[in-house]
Amino acid sequence: MTFSVVGQVGDAFGVAVASRFIAVGSVVPAARVGVGAVATQAMAKVSYKEDVLDLLASGMGAPEAVAQVTAADEGVEHRQLGVVGAHTQATHTGGECLTWAGGASGRDDTGGWAIQGNILTGPEVVDRMRETWLARTDLPLPRRLVETLLAGDAAGGDSRGRQGAALYAVAPGAGYDASGVLADLRVDDHPDAARELARLLDEHELVFGAPEDVVPLEGALAQEVAERLGRLGHAHEDPAAALTAWAGERNLEMRLTERGIDARVLEVLRRESP
Repeated sequence: MTFSVVGQVGDAFGVAVASRFIAVGSVVPAARVGVGAVATQAMAKVSYKEDVLDLLASGMGAPEAVAQVTAADEGVEHRQLGVVGAHTQATHTGGECLTWAGGASGRDDTGGWAIQGNILTGPEVVDRMRETWLARTDLPLPRRLVETLLAGDAAGGDSRGRQGAALYAVAPGAGYDASGVLADLRVDDHPDAARELARLLDEHELVFGAPEDVVPLEGALAQEVAERLGRLGHAHEDPAAALTAWAGERNLEMRLTERGIDARVLEVLRRESP
């Protein structure tokens, strides 16, 4: 029912998944800070997620963890599983998974990866995903996972069509309130789910990202910003104070900096104050 990528970049682990299945993010992905990530699919067995993560946390390798959880499972031939741990990875496709079904796994300089899918248009889906994952080592983990998922979608993806997609990624001390969650995004029911997931990641990065390209808030730019903020109901003699008030309403406060205005914040301000 699904195609997914389980990946690692340094100490970050995560899963991106898409399917012609509603709310696929509630079933397939799991990850644990400092331990690894898992995708359970085809005839998914949800208990695999915690079972495998517990085994990885105990020091067991991914192939051994997969072998252990599937050993006593009467439905193993209908299961598909991708696992990445700190130093190990594995993918499993049961012999009775609906065609086309298969996967690949490996390790590069950034960490391990496992890609798998079933009821796909063909092996080109996994092939394209593998090529994209290996080529995009320049990206942080959440973006790399989604770009890999989009490559599989573009190659044909689920032969039945599109409906759900999800991204779940963790890293020590990352995310809101240092919770460890890099991204937790779900598209439960959408006709172009993978691309909608990419759009949500854009919004997520905007809200939770740190300032990047900062432009000094002075001269003509300070005047422009003040005028635009005034049109949005935030007139103030101090442009920085007005910007702080507006950014708080827009959930962009994490991108504020005393050095000026973040380029992405400026882009949003210009878009919303024509």
